[in-house]
Amino acid sequence: MTINYKPLMLSAFAAVVLSSCGGNAPILSTPIENIDNTPIKETPLTEAEAHNWGHLDLVKDTIPGMSVDKAYAEIIKGKKGQQIIVAVIDSGIDIEHEDLDGVIWTNTDEIPENGIDDDKNGYVDDIHGWNFLGDAYNERLEMTRIAASGNASIPRYAEAVAELDKKYQEALSGKQRYDQIYAQVSGAHDVLTKHFGKEDYTAEEVKAINTEDQALKDAVGVANFIYGNGLTSMKEAKEQIKGGVEYFTDQVNYNLNKDFNGRTTGDNPDDFDDKPGYGNNNVMPSVKSESHGTHVAGIIAAERNNGLGANGVANNVKIMSLRAVPNGDEYDKDIAKAIRYAVDNGAKIINGSFGKSYSTHSDWVRDAIKYASDKNVIFVHAAGNDSKDVDVEPNFPDDNVDFVEISDTYIRVGALAPSYGTKMIASFSNYGLKNVDVFAPGAKVYSTTPENEYDTKGGTSMAAPAVAGVAALIWSQYPDLKASQVKQIIMNSGLPVKSQVIVGGDANNVKTLSDISKSAKIVNAYNALIMASQVAN
Repeated sequence: MTINYKPLMLSAFAAVVLSSCGGNAPILSTPIENIDNTPIKETPLTEAEAHNWGHLDLVKDTIPGMSVDKAYAEIIKGKKGQQIIVAVIDSGIDIEHEDLDGVIWTNTDEIPENGIDDDKNGYVDDIHGWNFLGDAYNERLEMTRIAASGNASIPRYAEAVAELDKKYQEALSGKQRYDQIYAQVSGAHDVLTKHFGKEDYTAEEVKAINTEDQALKDAVGVANFIYGNGLTSMKEAKEQIKGGVEYFTDQVNYNLNKDFNGRTTGDNPDDFDDKPGYGNNNVMPSVKSESHGTHVAGIIAAERNNGLGANGVANNVKIMSLRAVPNGDEYDKDIAKAIRYAVDNGAKIINGSFGKSYSTHSDWVRDAIKYASDKNVIFVHAAGNDSKDVDVEPNFPDDNVDFVEISDTYIRVGALAPSYGTKMIASFSNYGLKNVDVFAPGAKVYSTTPENEYDTKGGTSMAAPAVAGVAALIWSQYPDLKASQVKQIIMNSGLPVKSQVIVGGDANNVKTLSDISKSAKIVNAYNALIMASQVAN
């Protein structure tokens, strides 16, 4: 699972909406400046900017957002357009979340909880989508499953065995290291909390301590070390380190454990036709920490301007929840089935914020992506978070065999950070001149999480739904466009940044967007709507 993402020279535009008696008015656009002359933002983002940076405008705000707010203010102006169903293939989605409950898709052809497949689609009581994982959440990586099979005839078997041994030892060492650090920080925080009588003490208060008590001295030393590494809160440091403990624990116990098998659905994941309709209709997260799908859904469609945590990109969307991505690597069978379910049940856009380096049945997923393309459905996929060139190192799923594409509606998305300039490409983001189409906001993105909460997460997993939201926005306003046209509009209408950027977090690896993506552009909703109006008329 990916977690921790032609060239028409358009830059920034001023739009003039011409009045007409009916339908969508044409929009005229005029280039006003070269965006490479946009100044670099020197001051830190305010809280409001940080929570909404992906919607801001590069020229106005000097932040590489998608100009979503500008698009609503100057082009959409309250027009809802046609409703678009967006399928989110991910972990479970909290469909009861206060900022999502009004945008969840409902299968009106199915009678709730009657135990009958009323619409005869093969899935019983699929009211809001389908759960292909059943009751499971933790799962092995595909590499681990291949190594555990003992089947040397599987492609890349020897590579999987060698890599698993290396990764498992690294995870054991990482777990031991984080366990020790967590014990030190947690103990120091407890001592300081007792000393101050509060958890939210400051670095200045800690530095002012003058004591002969050895335990308190040790706690001050640990805290000063934490502060010296850029963190300003011991409580926050404790939570971050706890996340590291949980990550390595999951790797050792589940992801890299050959003896673990999380599959509970009773089907054979290597037999595509085995046990039709496996899984169940519960699309909610199995535990609160299963937050990825909820976060992704909010980026696309969190209810706009309702006074609650976040605004989604699209204003007239219904989210179809397809739970198929576990805490580990997804099964190809589940993803292929989920894509086909989405297409067959009315989704126009599918978001896939997942990915892996090994794939046993990549052809099943590739065939499903082609099926979506043939049915005029867009598939938006996260590029991955390994800081690597996916033209050279594989990342699945993909839409091509030896760079020969089988779909003209597949969009692979890399991640931007909220910092215009050389550090604009998120350090974790994968890239590729042939295999990555565009870049969009993906680092430090604020969105919905389970139980009416909100959080900031980063990954190409966050960049893909930003683009899915823009696709929905375009299609909603211009529903007669073909899926392939919507894709090309997104790619052609982006901002063409020509300056050099650091790639893969390596200061020695400096390239331009034309070196690391097909479009050489960052996605821009405002420009996309302008181009859509021109293509549609």
